Amino acid sequence: MTTHSLASLHHQYSFLKRLSNSESIPLTPSSLFLHPSPSSSSSSSSTTTTTTTTTFSLSPTTSSSTPTTSNPISFDTLKHHLSTQNFFQADEETRRLLIVLAGEAAQKRRYVFFSEVQFISEADLKAIDELWKQYSNNKFGYSVQKRLWQKANKDFTKFFIKVGWMKKLDTEIEQYNYRAFPNEFTWELNDETPEGHLPLTNALRGTQLLNSILSHPAFEGEEDEKEAEVKGSLRDNGPKPLSSLFPKPDYSF
Repeated sequence: MTTHSLASLHHQYSFLKRLSNSESIPLTPSSLFLHPSPSSSSSSSSTTTTTTTTTFSLSPTTSSSTPTTSNPISFDTLKHHLSTQNFFQADEETRRLLIVLAGEAAQKRRYVFFSEVQFISEADLKAIDELWKQYSNNKFGYSVQKRLWQKANKDFTKFFIKVGWMKKLDTEIEQYNYRAFPNEFTWELNDETPEGHLPLTNALRGTQLLNSILSHPAFEGEEDEKEAEVKGSLRDNGPKPLSSLFPKPDYSF
């Protein structure tokens, strides 16, 4: 029995020796980037054997982000619709442009969150606004809407009534309701078309999107210019001093 035990130990020692002297098998890299750690040794009281055990630690994948190059935005389609007085298609194109300019998330969602308006550049918003003003004799556009919004003390209900987005109901008490899209909106430019009627911004889910557009840095100067005009008008048309009512005496002979 002792001979059998010694033979078994000798066989195990030979196997472990061959294992320790064998070449290491190359590992195939994975997306988790496995990194080998230092080897550990194990010892026994009767027979000392050294085995190499390789353990691995997981480190997160560091993916190199490739910058996405976006094609320059063209406003030719919007310009075409506005120049041909096709205001319905121009409004649809404006909505499409805002989605594209707001980023990939808005494009996948197919509408813009109010928090994404900040990602639209001033130059792009101004370009859209200038086209609307140019082909409407300054009657349409975001800057026109901002001026009317400020005149209404930023009260959206008063603003909606002013630009014709709400209609008065035939009731004893004065009440208003949103117009039905698209038939109840005005898609032509004439004397009866409310100022600031276009472009439309959906406010059924709230006014935060419209607030973000009108408060965009692209239109920051609108408030200052209008205030300067009002102050200049008050200065020109205000009461004249009493000294101006009497001619200056002429002491020349």
